[in-house]
Amino acid sequence: MSVNWTDPLREQACHEWLCGLAQDHGLDVASLAAASADASFRRYLQVRASASPSGRYIIMDAPPALENNPAFVKVAGLMAAAGLRVPQILSWDQTHGFMLLSDLGVHPLMHALNTEPASHHLPLWQSALHALLQWQTHPVGDALPAYDQALLLRELSLFPDWYIARHKGLTLSDTERAQWQGWFDLIVRHNLQAPVVPVHRDFMPRNLMLPIAEDDARMGVLDFQDAVLGPVTYDLASLMRDAFISWDEEVVMDVTIRHWERLRPSGLIDANGWSEDFGAFYEAIEWMGLQRHLKVAGIFARLTLRDGKDKYLADAPRFMAYIRSTASRYRALTPLLRAIDRIEGIAPQETLVMGRG
Repeated sequence: MSVNWTDPLREQACHEWLCGLAQDHGLDVASLAAASADASFRRYLQVRASASPSGRYIIMDAPPALENNPAFVKVAGLMAAAGLRVPQILSWDQTHGFMLLSDLGVHPLMHALNTEPASHHLPLWQSALHALLQWQTHPVGDALPAYDQALLLRELSLFPDWYIARHKGLTLSDTERAQWQGWFDLIVRHNLQAPVVPVHRDFMPRNLMLPIAEDDARMGVLDFQDAVLGPVTYDLASLMRDAFISWDEEVVMDVTIRHWERLRPSGLIDANGWSEDFGAFYEAIEWMGLQRHLKVAGIFARLTLRDGKDKYLADAPRFMAYIRSTASRYRALTPLLRAIDRIEGIAPQETLVMGRG
């Protein structure tokens, strides 16, 4: 795919930067092509390279005024130190926001999970869980920002502001806004009971790359620049309650149990009796997933309505299903479920709720 440049000066800067690297890295500058883009202002290009084992390198195009490139570099270093397979930063043009990166391959974990039932891919799940455990148990001190109450609540505010108001076109009264704030406070209180670990913050099959080397079975990890210190439940909730694909609860439960068993010897989940009570651990993941899906619904509405990225809201029914499923399980969340049903135009149904929460 050809590269679409909206700024000729940026195109020239990229070309000159690549020409300066061509000899040392064996770059074929004329082969520059589009690779992929994500939900941010960042995109990825590719260039053929004789020095790369895969025959290509990846170029990250991330304008420094819009993207936090130092955070990408810092987290890449932390993850590499933890033993994860992340892109190696071969060159960084800090002024313009270009990075030359090693290639982690073309097939994400999502590619395999889309072709066969997820239950057929236990070795791949195990590889993903191994990477997650390495990250969660790696000491990073205070190198990452805190995923604290203020940030969790700020993320949740995207749901009423963008999903309810902008996407659904509904105006909340002061009383209704106060109700939503009360539910958000409740969700965040549950989430902050979790032990704190390094959190990728978007640990999902689209950001995990299948192994490409016969002698390296590690899953590659991408899109980690927003990493924080936060609840141990967050990344597992991201992995098993994905924004773009869903699995049977049997698969979700099986993978979650496997990670719970991996975490128990670490001592990270001794708090709240989670190391002895899988049910309590699973409940905490559900409450964490609730925060994430309310946030993501708001983000995807914003991406569509503000940024013109129409494809994202197509998965809104999946978020609503996750949200309704969790809210229907816990008595304290019944009012939130009723509010969601009103927003979505769903007739209320009697459900069996759990006593906890």
